[in-house]
This record gives sequence, structure tokens and C-alpha cells, in this order.
Amino acid sequence: MALKIKRVYEPAADDDGFRVMIDRLWPRGMSKESAAVDLWLKNVAPSTELRKWFNHDREKFAEFRKKYEAELSDNDALASLQEAVKEHKTVTLLYSAKSEDMNQAIVLQQLLGS
Repeated sequence: MALKIKRVYEPAADDDGFRVMIDRLWPRGMSKESAAVDLWLKNVAPSTELRKWFNHDREKFAEFRKKYEAELSDNDALASLQEAVKEHKTVTLLYSAKSEDMNQAIVLQQLLGS
């Protein structure tokens, strides 16, 4: 099993495998066709309140991770994501954040053990 992460704005590639959008909001300027999303799990994304609090502030990332993991501990959408990961050889988590090193995809990738 391979679990990758990628900005949704990057072109889809054959080696992406099963593509899962993990944002609550659809990315600006992105058509459904160009996103090539197989599954949109908006409920696995951080809550609106947490997303706004974090605001991609580097100093808040460690606390964001803790709060997001706490949200995920009581989230049925995480089970759906875990099932998708089990069912597919390669899964790519798609996110729209500008930061490639501070986002929910990194937290999910580490949480799912890849």
C-alpha cells in the first residue's frame, strides 16, 4: 500500500492511483474534471473552526495537529478513508493548502501509517 499526498492543483498522474480529496471546501478555480477526484471526503477535513484558527500559521502547526487528531478520533469519515486505503494499492490524498509541509494531508498520512 502506498499513501501519497499532493496538491489538487498539480496535474493528475497515472501513478496517483485512487485520488481522495480531503478538503471541506472545493478548491477555487478547479473544475471537477481537472481535479480527477475519485472520492471527496469533506468530513475528514478539519472543522471550519479549527481551519480558521490554524490559518496555516507555522507556530500553530503542532497544536493544530493535536486538535485535528482529537477531531478525527470521533469522526466516521476517517473509517471511510481507512477503508479506501485498504481497498486500493495506491491512494493519493489531495489538499488545496499552499503549504506543502503544514496541512491536514500530512497529519492524515502519518496517522494512517505511511
